[in-house]
Order: sequence, then C-alpha cells, then structure tokens
Amino acid sequence: MKQKILTMLELQDAMNRKVNPEGRQAGYAWYRAIWTECAGMLDHYGWKWWKHQKPDMEQVHLEIIDIWHFALSDLILKNDSLETAADRALEGLSNPLPGDDFREAIENMAMDTIADRSAPIERFSGLMKLADLGFDELFKTYVGKNVLNIFRQDHGYKEGSYIKIWNGREDNEHLAEIMATLDTDADGFKDTLYQRLETVYPG
Repeated sequence: MKQKILTMLELQDAMNRKVNPEGRQAGYAWYRAIWTECAGMLDHYGWKWWKHQKPDMEQVHLEIIDIWHFALSDLILKNDSLETAADRALEGLSNPLPGDDFREAIENMAMDTIADRSAPIERFSGLMKLADLGFDELFKTYVGKNVLNIFRQDHGYKEGSYIKIWNGREDNEHLAEIMATLDTDADGFKDTLYQRLETVYPG
C-alpha cells in the first residue's frame, strides 16, 4: 500500500512541476481546492429536501479522486520528503474517522480542512469508506488520470497541438481500454501505461 501511495505522490509531484517548476516554493492553498470540491461532491450526492434526488455515486467517486489530487499536493507541501508524506498518508488512510451520514462526513471534511488549512486524511479515508470506494480503485483511477494528464502535456496540450480524438474515440476511452489489460500491482505500472499510450497515439 505504501508503494502505491509513493507512486501517486511521485505522479502528483511530476504533474505539479509541469504546471509550475517552482510550485513547491509557491505555497499554493491546496486546502482551498479541497473544501470547494467538497461542495461539488455534496451536490452530486444530493442534499435538497424540496426535490427528488438520487445520489450519483459515480460522480461522487470522481470528486473523491479529484480531492485526492489536492490532498497529495498538500502532503507534498507539508512534508520534507515524499517518503514522510507517504507515511503520513498511510497513517491517515489506515485510520478512517467513523461516521454513518455521508452528508455530515462531507461537511466535517470541509470544516476540518478549513480549520487546519490542511488535508485531513483520516476524514478523507472515512469518506472513502462511506462511499464504498476501495484503495485499489482509488489508486487505479488516480494513476490513470494522472498518466493521461502528463501524456497530454508532453504531447502539446498546452500549445493546442494535442490530438484528443484517436481513431474516432476520445483519449480517455483508449486509456480505460489499456488499463483493463494491465496489472495495477505490477512494478512500473505507470510507466507501462504511458508507453502503451505512446503506441496508440496517432501524433
């Protein structure tokens, strides 16, 4: 589990450096991104008593994974190495704060984030548990999304030259197809995924 956390931290650090090579020194308010994402998650889950709403758990899971991007970034900022950041993440993910009301869990996550100006990993882990989102699914989806984002940047996304439609399908469809054939537990999973994207990219 720790190795997978380290993989995610490495990917997040690489992505952040692509956006701004001096990002660690910039001191971005990652916590602010976290609590605003919490509001979006609450909307997808539903909270309006005056109208019929059904929780959209697929979107809830995507919001949790989006929050994880920012939580990893906060861990990188607040720790002196990726190793210590991984230890902190492992501790938090292994000790989810209990709860049985998902809406209140989202609100508690937002409140603790604002109060501490930091990512409350135990709260995040509690949200994962209530949303029935396992660690392996978090890892697989997170890595896939980040590898694709880095691939896009490497192939001209910022300059506008990146080709998003490959053989009539969007790149994220090709991503899902490739990931279904790979072992996420294998060493070098992220590198293999990147290489496979290279083989099918038409650019």
